Amino acid sequence: MSVRHALLALLEQGPMYGYQLRSEFEGRTGATWPLNIGQVYTTLTRLERDGLIQGVAEGDESEDGKHSYEITTDGRVEVATWFDEPVGRGQPPRDELAIKLAIAVTLPGVDVTALVQRQRGSTMTALQDYTRLKRSASTDELADLAWSLVLDSLIFAAEAELRWLDHCETRLRRLATRTATAEERLR
Repeated sequence: MSVRHALLALLEQGPMYGYQLRSEFEGRTGATWPLNIGQVYTTLTRLERDGLIQGVAEGDESEDGKHSYEITTDGRVEVATWFDEPVGRGQPPRDELAIKLAIAVTLPGVDVTALVQRQRGSTMTALQDYTRLKRSASTDELADLAWSLVLDSLIFAAEAELRWLDHCETRLRRLATRTATAEERLR
């Protein structure tokens, strides 16, 4: 997830304070990826250092002394480029579940089948929760549409994970069958 680019894109709407940016980001994503305010301000500092945003005149300071930020021309170019380019898949993100299963199948004493079944139950619960949220979401306004699209992504990811878990379980069964057959031949 590119917090950097998301904050830049939000600043295209006009100057905002860090807390406003965090609220806008979380509102549009349904708080699916909550942002730490420290992360927001660290990102803003880097964007300002890189010339992609600038602080607004001191007369526009908030009551807590923080100032708002506005996007620069270079920042607008950066956002346009971000929207124009597909998200790269060259280096896949680390998937904790895939790592857990990869390690589990190589260690003696780990009940991988039980691990897969527990994960399936958890993923199914999440899928049901996302589906319930989706049914209650409205698509009347753009913000609701944004949240609905995020929910769609979560639903599709959960469905894909369930299919992958089914695949893992099938492979585990095949391996167990082959191992049992090989052991019988040795007897």
